Amino acid sequence: MIIYIHGDDTFRSRQYLKEQVEKFKIARDPQGYNVIFLDASKVEPSRVLSEIMSVPFLAEKRMVVIENILSGSDELLNELKSRIEGKKTPESNVVIFWQGEKVPTKGRQKKNVVAEELEQVLLKEKYVQDFSKLAEDKLLVWINQELKKTNSKISHPAALFLAHNVGDDMWALSGLLEQLSLYAKSKEIGLSDVQLFLGEKADDNAFNLVEAIVSGNHKLAFKLMSDQESLGEDKFKIFGLIVWQFRLLLQMRSLFDSEDGLTSDKAAAKLKIHPFVARKNWTVIKKYPLATLKEIYNQLLEIDIKTKTGQGDQSMLLDLFVGKN
Repeated sequence: MIIYIHGDDTFRSRQYLKEQVEKFKIARDPQGYNVIFLDASKVEPSRVLSEIMSVPFLAEKRMVVIENILSGSDELLNELKSRIEGKKTPESNVVIFWQGEKVPTKGRQKKNVVAEELEQVLLKEKYVQDFSKLAEDKLLVWINQELKKTNSKISHPAALFLAHNVGDDMWALSGLLEQLSLYAKSKEIGLSDVQLFLGEKADDNAFNLVEAIVSGNHKLAFKLMSDQESLGEDKFKIFGLIVWQFRLLLQMRSLFDSEDGLTSDKAAAKLKIHPFVARKNWTVIKKYPLATLKEIYNQLLEIDIKTKTGQGDQSMLLDLFVGKN
């Protein structure tokens, strides 16, 4: 039997691999004599082939786990392709090929054709598990399922905040869920709980900066810009964040003015943005008319033009912009 486990989500693929090994040990090999792990990128091709072809030791079945299979040598990959296509692996062996990254390239331009060919062969096998990164709706389901394992619950806003600020980094997300479960104990994990453990992403901090600019709070705006710079962000990126945030406000305010009964969730769906982002901006667009937002946005476009045509320094123009509004 051949099992191919692959995908960018290495946390879930590792979980699945661990489950398969544990099931095999319980059912076939409680002593662990017939479970072998090898890294194709580190061991000799002959060792990999030898382990795949070896018979079980005092048992009916043997499991061989080959990690990073597509990073193996061309010699190994060609031989494996030939044996898999020719059904020339022992039926007594369960061979698991694990791959946690896309087909690696050799050099900057040249594709690893041999690895691609082997992967196409593996994808045709009966037992293939694809662990691509989860879309938001499935990520929210996963968060709730993970917390159920520890008899914990989480509010929807808190789960959304996690999904938006951690995203599909499942290793980091898993660690946070473990901490939150221990912290909350028997009570439902709320948004305030999550925010104790997790700061917002730099892009989200642009929301606070833009709100300070729109409201004319110069002192706070300059402080937030300074905070961004202390995090290693240059003025060029900060300017880009501000432009993106104002463009979003314009789009949302335009929808708000043109559609009766519009909610933040409906706006999020129409603009294809995260519901959490839409909800944060919803309070801002209700405060300021479209004309005000357009005026400020036009000032940003003027800065962009002057910077690109050599008529001014972007850092200085941005400081003047923040001080004027």
